[in-house]
Formats: sequence, structure tokens, C-alpha cells
Amino acid sequence: MTPLVDKSRQDCIEQNLALVHACAQRYKGKGIDYDDLYQAGCVGLVKAADGFDVSRGLRFSTYAVPVILGEIRRLFRDGGTVKVSRSLKELALKAKREQEQFQRVQGREATINELAERLGVDYGQLVEALCASAPPLSLTHEEDNAEFDLPVDSPVEALSDSIALRQVLSLLEAKDRELIFLRYFKGQTQTLVAQQLGMTQVQVSRREKKILLALREKLL
Repeated sequence: MTPLVDKSRQDCIEQNLALVHACAQRYKGKGIDYDDLYQAGCVGLVKAADGFDVSRGLRFSTYAVPVILGEIRRLFRDGGTVKVSRSLKELALKAKREQEQFQRVQGREATINELAERLGVDYGQLVEALCASAPPLSLTHEEDNAEFDLPVDSPVEALSDSIALRQVLSLLEAKDRELIFLRYFKGQTQTLVAQQLGMTQVQVSRREKKILLALREKLL
């Protein structure tokens, strides 16, 4: 196994926090507060960064989404309770105090990276602690020396749906699997898919709806 080096691991966590939001959105309104869904997703993101094997040649997001979704589903199995260790709670309190001190001196909020350096802790551990704190600290992200709040809604929601879909494609019959592959991974129109599969466009449309309904039930 070839794990991520520290800098790459930090980048993966930092650049994919919005992916956690995308995964959490899938379960919004299903009985658990969104903040709790996001916290569980962050735990999954850190676990994914720790378990990612660079040598397999996968994109990090491809590996991370099932891990993130797994932690969110675990939350439902555990009755909606996010288990937070005492050490993470203490780290969150230290981070909050450090954030307040930094803001008084610098006139702005510290980034996660700046807080991690000032506290002398691992970046991923701090992310997990901040996500587990209530209320959570504002998570800021650096890009070209500018800061912005990470959005709740993100274009990566479509990515998370596609990756999660891959996990259950193996359950489909060969022709159904090919239909979904051509439509959602090749981006082909229903007309083109119909021509390749020897079907009419109407048949493809009806079959696609049935397949997606079945997949949604399995995913949720």
C-alpha cells in the first residue's frame, strides 16, 4: 500500500470538504440534523484520507465517497448520535480559544491550516474536531491568498451520485447496466442509447426510470 504523504493528505481533506456537503445533502430531511450528517461525513473523509492507496490509481474522490456515505449511514444505524471522543472535544475547545486569540490579533479568522500549525496538531484530526464541535467553527479555505466559506451546495453533488451509483451497478442485468453506463457515465442521449441497444427512445426512457427507482431504493 502506498499512503498519501502528509501534504497530499492535507490537500485531499481540504479540497474535498465540499464533497462531504454533497454526500450529506443526499440524506437531508430524513430525520437527522444536517450538522450531524456533516460531522459524520467529515469523519468519513478523514478515514478515507488515511486509508487511500495511491498505487491503485483511483481518484481520491472515487474512493472517498463510499467511505463518507458509509459513516453517514452508520449515523442512522446508531440512532443519529455522533460519537465524539473526549480528546476531540478538548481539541475543539483549544481550537476555539486559539481562533478567538488569532482574530483579536489579526483581525480575521484563522484558516484550518493556520490553526493546525499553531496548535501543533494533525490537519485531519483538527478537521474532525472542528466538525464535531457544536456549534462548529467557521471552516475557511485558502486559495490564492483569499479566504471564503465553504458552500453547502456544490457541483460535486452530481459526482457523489455517480460514484455511489457505481457501487450498485453490479447488481443490474447486463443490458440495464449498459443503459445506465451509456446515459450517466458516457453522457449519451436516450436516442443514441436506444440505437445502440436496439430499443426505442420511449422504451429507454421507461426502463431508465425503473432502474433509477430501484437503485435509489438500494442507495437510500
